Amino acid sequence: MATIEHSAVLKAAPERVYALLERIENFSDYSDKIERVEPLGNDCYRWHIHVIGRDWQFDVKVTERRPPHTLAWESLAGVRNQGRYTLTPVAEGTRVELSVSYEIGNRLLAKAVDKAAKPLVNQVGQQILARLEARL
Repeated sequence: MATIEHSAVLKAAPERVYALLERIENFSDYSDKIERVEPLGNDCYRWHIHVIGRDWQFDVKVTERRPPHTLAWESLAGVRNQGRYTLTPVAEGTRVELSVSYEIGNRLLAKAVDKAAKPLVNQVGQQILARLEARL
């Protein structure tokens, strides 16, 4: 699995940042690449995203909720992935670290995705955190 990491400091307490992150169905408001997130029940969600000219969907289950420090998930169906937000209090507010690992089954498609993924995830990560900060 390929892993991409991104971090930023938001000028708010971890509790406020976590309160927005845990509203997973609202992530479509935080990035232009996320078309919608459907709650499926039992802490499971179907993500619909549009990246590298394709529509993708995957189902995820939240695997860890430790307010206000950790929110983690893994995929159940679709694009195989797992990720984690880790929030740490710092003098300026909250350091938010995002780690995403993914695997694409099709080798040719995987090469294209791998080439585009790091800048794309960084762009989406920055956009999500900027829009979260605007709501704080």
